[in-house]
Amino acid sequence: MTVSNTTSATSTAATTTTASTVSGGAAIAENFDQFLTLLTTQLKNQSPLDPLDTNQFTSQLVQFAGVEQQLKTNQTLTSLLSLNSAGTATSAVGFIGSTITADGATTRLEGDKAEWQLNVPRGGTATITIKDAKGSIVQTQTRSLVAGDQTFSWDGTTSTTQKAAPGEYTITVDARDTAGAAMTATTKISGVVDGVDFTGSIPTLKIGAISVPIDQVKSVVRQQ
Repeated sequence: MTVSNTTSATSTAATTTTASTVSGGAAIAENFDQFLTLLTTQLKNQSPLDPLDTNQFTSQLVQFAGVEQQLKTNQTLTSLLSLNSAGTATSAVGFIGSTITADGATTRLEGDKAEWQLNVPRGGTATITIKDAKGSIVQTQTRSLVAGDQTFSWDGTTSTTQKAAPGEYTITVDARDTAGAAMTATTKISGVVDGVDFTGSIPTLKIGAISVPIDQVKSVVRQQ
């Protein structure tokens, strides 16, 4: 009966981890129970005239203690993972109401203004293509770039001189240096966090309809 209770407790603890961890914990618990049953059966049925060798018995006890220790270690790790997840969730909620800067190419056009932060290793020029949420091109511009960080602003004017509707827009940057060689341009976005999504493996901060994984946040400014 004690063996059954141990298996149940181990299974309950394992459910808070991933599927692979649960499977591994169950396998260890099963081996632990089998070993315990085998050891007690062996002790009950040993011959009084030919008892179990002391060295063999000691070796089995060491194995028994090792398996038991591994089960306790797994339970401890499960608790630590739960505490870590709770701490991450609490930290993510603290971003709500703050302005963050994060890696990304999609930001929101609001009040006829959208901004991106660009960074290139060398000065040159770039063809910047702006697309709406459906992937349709609404504007293409050619801009001069300087080495390092800079801001690209868009007033919402499309290539047909119409005003784009408020919403999410994405840019792609085809950058070339003064010698005509292609170079990589990194983009960042900024916005006020108004929600947190916990459905993924890590919390995702929400800026309207824009999702920003918490590990992509570069800076945070708390609103006064």
